[in-house]
Amino acid sequence: MSRVLVVWCPDWPATAVGIEAAVSGVVVVRGQVVACTAAARAEGVRRGQRLRDAQRRCPELVVRERDVDAEGRLFEDVVGAVAGLTPKVEVVRPGMCAVPARGAARFYGGEESLRVLMQDVVVEAGFDCGVGVADGLFAAELAARASGGVVVPDGSSARFLAPYPLAVLERPELADLLGRLGVRTLGQFAALPGGHVAGRFGADGALAHRLARGEEPRPVAASAGAADLTLREEFDPPAERAEQVVFAAKKVAGQLHEGLAAGGFTCVRVSVEVGFADGHVLRRLWRHDGALSSVALAERVRWQLSAWQGDDAAVWGGVTWLELAPDQLVPDVGRQESLWGQSAVSERVARAVERIQTLLGHRAITRPVPTGGLGPAEQIAKVPVGDVLPEGLPDGPWPGRVPAPAPGAVPPRPLDAEVRSADGAPVVVSSRCAVSAPPARLAVGGREVGVMSWTGPWPATERWWDPAHARRRARFQVVTEEGRAYLLAVEGGDWHVEATYD
Repeated sequence: MSRVLVVWCPDWPATAVGIEAAVSGVVVVRGQVVACTAAARAEGVRRGQRLRDAQRRCPELVVRERDVDAEGRLFEDVVGAVAGLTPKVEVVRPGMCAVPARGAARFYGGEESLRVLMQDVVVEAGFDCGVGVADGLFAAELAARASGGVVVPDGSSARFLAPYPLAVLERPELADLLGRLGVRTLGQFAALPGGHVAGRFGADGALAHRLARGEEPRPVAASAGAADLTLREEFDPPAERAEQVVFAAKKVAGQLHEGLAAGGFTCVRVSVEVGFADGHVLRRLWRHDGALSSVALAERVRWQLSAWQGDDAAVWGGVTWLELAPDQLVPDVGRQESLWGQSAVSERVARAVERIQTLLGHRAITRPVPTGGLGPAEQIAKVPVGDVLPEGLPDGPWPGRVPAPAPGAVPPRPLDAEVRSADGAPVVVSSRCAVSAPPARLAVGGREVGVMSWTGPWPATERWWDPAHARRRARFQVVTEEGRAYLLAVEGGDWHVEATYD
């Protein structure tokens, strides 16, 4: 087993968007908490909660949308500080990196001395962190998370891991199934026969079983990649803008994947080297749990170039070459193809999307994703193609949500409207949701029509615990004499059209 040192920066998504640990804050994706600060956790906020539930526990919560690009760019400062002590730094993900511990520990006087020194260097760079040393990456990460970091003695990783719950494996379906079988800790899971685990839970279950036993599936130490798969792109004249290098990285990454596929391999770790006109070279090892797609590799090159975009850009003189080398190859187990030739169409669409994203940016193409919400505009989120969705998107219950069927068209902005009774008086809704008179006339865009039928109201009260930001709305469904159906909402006495029905 290789000895691994892991540097883990807690709540990195919150740090990347500028929320300090002492401030109660969360980072959200489509209304769901994906990261929170220590102060927010003290108030009962947890990852996976809906934003409304988190704000109910902590009304003064600071809320920020997740910025994945900022996470990658900012973590380059941490990686640079770690690389000042030992050069072989592997970026596991923004917020966590790893280095082989044996050689560095001998140089700095032991693993505990190395751990303390590494932690001091990162803290001096301006970032809180935990540093842990153990056998294998999995145990080292948990060691870094334990009370600021500990050193697990050589050969003791299995005993160190035994009390941890199965949730640390980050396989919720496996953890749920094992829990129903009476297995609740890594120690209990590790005690099961390996052959039986593989036969019952498959390849992924066998991998999780190895992790629970303290057996790392592959070493962190850098290893030589296949020379015939290393690809290099020259820039003449030197590239003066990062976008030029990222575009080339996308093309080279595509060629790299073609070479890997021809040999029946996939790459889970890649070495990226960028050379500059003055001879300066930026080197990084990037790890990914699955296959690194071309877009993912291009994004990592962009993060790596973030330092070049600073004050030293003029001194370095532009990029002259880019090299991608597969540093860790694993057999490609393939994937289940769809019937009737659908997979080929999907692959063509994916390639077209990647080309457009390379030219116009990662958020240039989005796809609709169902999410939680009361109004129709809140129930769909636009997510960039290629982004991984968090598990457990909030789907209810949502008191006040308009019943099915869903509207057919939702305008980008609600349309102003007027609703009047038969005698021409404006229709109002009281605080107890009592309607002053049946709606008889509807005016939208200066055009007035009669109302044949209507139903409602469906009241919705949001952020009731925060008077400064509380919202009270009521929704109606109406059908006009022309046969058109509308979803109307009234708030503060003002009416507007939220959606129309086909």
